[in-house]
Amino acid sequence: MTAGDTSNGPSSRITIHPVTGMGEVRAGDDLPHLIATAIRQSGDTIMPGDALIVTQKIVSKSEGRWASLADVAPTAEAISLAEQVRKEPRLVEMVLRESTAVVRAAPHVLITRHRCGFVMANAGIDQSNLGGSDPDRILLLPLDPDQSARALRTGITALTGVAPAVVITDSFGRPWRHGVVPVAIGAAGLPSLIDRRGEPDRDGRTLAVTQVALADLVAAAAGLVTGEGAEGIPAALIRGLSLPQGDNPAVALVRPLEEDLFR
Repeated sequence: MTAGDTSNGPSSRITIHPVTGMGEVRAGDDLPHLIATAIRQSGDTIMPGDALIVTQKIVSKSEGRWASLADVAPTAEAISLAEQVRKEPRLVEMVLRESTAVVRAAPHVLITRHRCGFVMANAGIDQSNLGGSDPDRILLLPLDPDQSARALRTGITALTGVAPAVVITDSFGRPWRHGVVPVAIGAAGLPSLIDRRGEPDRDGRTLAVTQVALADLVAAAAGLVTGEGAEGIPAALIRGLSLPQGDNPAVALVRPLEEDLFR
């Protein structure tokens, strides 16, 4: 997939390369090796300046972030909340364990603040595309997605001699809009958030509020090929980006509680 880019003067070409052929990822798998091998076997190679976008699911699988609802005893709080949201009490218990606060609870909707700061549905707990038939099996987010991104980057660099930017993505719903979009929950090797306040616009007016969520932009672009259902494409390379200097993690994208205008 290609797209024109004129943000840096002369037109350049951005290409998105799906990483295919990885198969099912299991706990303990060497994820950098699996990704590098899949890219090589597809006839591609990681090049300087590339961004490697990896879906949260395979990161969590490789890190063994599994749990079973069969082992969960819901608390009274979880049982009461489950009645309100009409969800499985054991699942609600796990959501509460992964969260620091319940942001919104309504029939069929449970939005919480994840322990990493993300505001998201069901604390990011996943039950789809888990590679098995056990209805009680669930997958949690990585313990530290930014650290996972740094480890991936280090591993890929050791194998290939090239250090791509790495972004780990998950799909979030958005207030006041239907549908989900991939966003960055972990990042390394690029500035996740670029502060452009104080710069002039084309008319010389000073930008007052503009901050660019670069890691989210890259995540969403990769989502065009990784998909949201049964596509089976867990990663992508984005080539042709003119990445700015700097390296700040995806946690920089999380708005602090004191700036939350909707609490």
